[in-house]
Amino acid sequence: MASFLTRSAPRSWKALNSSLCDARPTTSPFLRRGVATATEEQPRLRLGSIAPNFSAKTTQGDIDFHSWLGGKWAILFSHPADFTPVCTTELGAFAKLKPEFDRRGVKMIGLSANDLSSHGRWIADINETSKTDLQFPIIADADRKIAYTYDMVDAQDVTNKDEKGIAFTIRSVFVIDPQKKIRLTMMYPASTGRNTSEVLRVIDSLQTGDGKGVTTPIDWIPGDDVIVPPSVTTEDARKKFGEVREVKPYLRFTNVGK
Repeated sequence: MASFLTRSAPRSWKALNSSLCDARPTTSPFLRRGVATATEEQPRLRLGSIAPNFSAKTTQGDIDFHSWLGGKWAILFSHPADFTPVCTTELGAFAKLKPEFDRRGVKMIGLSANDLSSHGRWIADINETSKTDLQFPIIADADRKIAYTYDMVDAQDVTNKDEKGIAFTIRSVFVIDPQKKIRLTMMYPASTGRNTSEVLRVIDSLQTGDGKGVTTPIDWIPGDDVIVPPSVTTEDARKKFGEVREVKPYLRFTNVGK
């Protein structure tokens, strides 16, 4: 049986809704930014968005982020804190792989939630521990402003605060292209170290896709077969790539080398 509201119902519902909204518990600006619920304070960082610009102090001097990018590929990766065990192993590994990132034309910049004096001492410790020579800048983000802008804090860690009452950051990776667009993100909890090989692999995939007009299948690495996009006919693909292997009308492979 259908039910109907009386004429006075809309007014009653409006009043009820208003009272519920008034009774809703307020959230402090800190928590709103930390959990990324206030869009007026925190931009939506979707794939294809322009990476937010910022000014910062780094271990290699002051930077304007967009100027520092300089029309290059880049990775921005965050760390919860200096002198922490997982972060130390990660930065040591990234430092050793800098020649690989250079070969791909990718600039590297780290971020950790401490000040510059702490960063300097930590870099010396990383170099000693990992037997390396860290050569890329690390951003000082003691007030977490950049971490909040890039939503580098998860809901659980909003309650994980330092002595100043500020939440620690998580392990985020942002791959940014020469047009300053965010092309890929990775988010890890503070307890889990990253896989540097995967960071390099996805950069290879993005650059191959952009340069050759292809997509890459599961577990792809350079030299493996790539996929011809559905928007390209088999005839046109053979003109462009040569040999094309058709598994299904929608699934066609070719090889573009390394």
